[in-house]
Amino acid sequence: MSDEESEKHYRSGLPGPLGVIDTLISKLEAVILALGVLLMAFNTIANVIARFVFGNSIFFSGEINRILIIMITFAGIGYAARHGRHIRMSAIYDALPVGGRRVLMIVIALFTSLVMFFLLYFSIFFILDLQSKGRILPALGMPIWIIYLWAPLGFLITGIQYLLTAIKNLTSRDVYLSTSVLDGYKDTETEV
Repeated sequence: MSDEESEKHYRSGLPGPLGVIDTLISKLEAVILALGVLLMAFNTIANVIARFVFGNSIFFSGEINRILIIMITFAGIGYAARHGRHIRMSAIYDALPVGGRRVLMIVIALFTSLVMFFLLYFSIFFILDLQSKGRILPALGMPIWIIYLWAPLGFLITGIQYLLTAIKNLTSRDVYLSTSVLDGYKDTETEV
């Protein structure tokens, strides 16, 4: 199943209110990522057409793409966590029995969640610092701190996702990379 299909039919592996939170975050990520990529493509195509057909670029196109790249990046870290797609260094992890892998996955998920919440905390102070300086984007004229609001949102969503992954592993007999992705390797030629 592709990422697009799995996102369309996403069902949280968590029971009750945690499952509802997980599903709502999944839908929010999907909307942010899809909208961001579509807007970036539209903006880039419009700028190319303007440059080659009319002889002038759209003067604010670069700033719009900068905003969208930040948005996609920080929404994407939550998406990657949800689908168990982050890079793993798993030599020691793979050598452990199932119980050891489960314990290690809980520790990894809790530690990563704490790091995300730590980064959330500092990103808020970064934004407050930018706000106090009063810098603005030259072409759009909007305060620069607004475009960085995606950073704390991305760290929050990712922190919650890893916390939910730890809870899933605490309440399950199997080992999960995320709330819905069971640990293991697919043995197909199409995967790299």
